[in-house]
Amino acid sequence: RGISSDERPKRPMAAYFRFLKENRSVFRQKNPEMSSMELVKKIADAWKELPVSQKQAYEEARKTDWQRYKEQLAAYKAQLTPAQAAALKEERRKRLAKRRSFKAKRELTVLGKPKRPRSGFNIFVSENFQESEGISPVAKLKQLFDTWRKLSSTQKQPYLQLAEDDKVRYENEMKSWEEKMVELGREDLIRSRKQRPKKENANKTETAKASSHENKAKLKLKRSEE
Repeated sequence: RGISSDERPKRPMAAYFRFLKENRSVFRQKNPEMSSMELVKKIADAWKELPVSQKQAYEEARKTDWQRYKEQLAAYKAQLTPAQAAALKEERRKRLAKRRSFKAKRELTVLGKPKRPRSGFNIFVSENFQESEGISPVAKLKQLFDTWRKLSSTQKQPYLQLAEDDKVRYENEMKSWEEKMVELGREDLIRSRKQRPKKENANKTETAKASSHENKAKLKLKRSEE
């Protein structure tokens, strides 16, 4: 309490990033037609061609900032109680874990991993969301959730069948994608045998997933209403 990780001294920038920050606006003025990526590449090329003597100036500035950073960091840590230090350490661990998770998801998107199959409830919502009653997305979702619960098994069957078809699509796409990952040497992204659903358990799995999605939607609605 009474202290935040935002108060922790910031690590000094590397020599190149200092050069980038100082010269970005100048390069932008000279190259207004360039995209951000093209501009950064141009600045990177300029840094590579910069004489060693000029690069040294940026490196010396970094060393000066680094010494100041170490002194400020020592003072920051000295004021923390054991409880505060432990709390900030846990906060940092969670933040890094979240960052790693985001990076991993982004990598899977870039690698073209197939989208997971939708449940019958998900398909029902996507098909009826625009026409549903409610002044807000949450209200619409609540109305659709209530409608879905009142549907008979016969009325739900078309959506459950579409969900089953989507599951087959997912398994076929995943098989091809995993073969490609093996070719790329990314066996770490391949599902274990335990993660692969068995055909005889398909109906049970789909029913469980549908129930899970309904429960999640119900919990989300409850939290929004609170």
